Amino acid sequence: MRGRRLAAFPLLLLWWALVACDRAPLHHQEAFVFGTRVEVMIAALPETQARQAAAAVLREFDRLHRTYHAWKPSELSSLNAAIAAGKRQPVSQEMSELIAEAQRLTRLSDGLFDPGIGRLISLWGFQSDDLPVRLPDAAALAAWVADRPSIVDLRLDDLHVSSPQRQLALDFGGYLKGVALDRAVSILQAQGAHNALINIGGNVMVLGSRNGQRWRVGIQHPRQAGPLATLELADGEAIGTSGDYQRYFELDGRRYSHLLDPRSGQPVFDTQAVTVLITPRRAAGTLSDVASKPLFIAGRDWPRLARRLQVGHVLRVDAQGGVQLSQAMQRRIEYVARPVAIEVIP
Repeated sequence: MRGRRLAAFPLLLLWWALVACDRAPLHHQEAFVFGTRVEVMIAALPETQARQAAAAVLREFDRLHRTYHAWKPSELSSLNAAIAAGKRQPVSQEMSELIAEAQRLTRLSDGLFDPGIGRLISLWGFQSDDLPVRLPDAAALAAWVADRPSIVDLRLDDLHVSSPQRQLALDFGGYLKGVALDRAVSILQAQGAHNALINIGGNVMVLGSRNGQRWRVGIQHPRQAGPLATLELADGEAIGTSGDYQRYFELDGRRYSHLLDPRSGQPVFDTQAVTVLITPRRAAGTLSDVASKPLFIAGRDWPRLARRLQVGHVLRVDAQGGVQLSQAMQRRIEYVARPVAIEVIP
């Protein structure tokens, strides 16, 4: 058997399009957080004030990353160790609220979004920066699927967490970037920045405009360099993409991505990418990060789950490169690379 390790490619932010719009001042800061490149761009604000606002956002991102890292010493890894030992663990108010919201979203998505699959992620080796080129132990994988640990197995009681399911381990990797987007918006607004774009590895949320023009972003083509399509984002909108090109390895000609179906314990093979656009609402950033995962896993059944999650703008690229998308999303995008097939879902 042979394989190869490949790096992640986030949803493409179209710098050339943004820069070409005009030459008005635009403050830009970036960092590497959550295992990916993070960017904060602020328009229509004096440089000193913009720099302070962006720095405050990046400090919060770093705090969230350190506090909720599943695989390094953190509050989250301590909780996972306590669960494995069958102990009741005190948690912060913030941790309690994150768990409760994740449980709600897990139930709403029929368990296809589930931050409780940390042990499944480790069985496949997707927690590592250096992806293994091997399949997990078959017996261990079968045992995990039989137990099917879930975040809904956690019991929250007066800022204490416990679980009878010792195979449960939390990983907020498919959740925390969206939470961070919402935190960034609150921080920027408090700092007087009302025109900004925040990009966390392709999860993007915007405020206001770029000097009077809407922010424009691109949806990464899952099999080609460059964008599949572009679209403009209005004030308070967020966009998130899940793709099998972001973290994966290949073995004997087959691609194994980090997007795992909790029902089978296996990677999803019939979807290349799913992009969701979330219109302005409470926790729009969180939903943009979360919703793309269950819709990716659901495959052709994505319209049903999209309705449950109240997500009206969806684009899915199937295993053959064909596109299925909602009518609302069809009205918003402009194709750069024409798909092999397009199906608009009523």
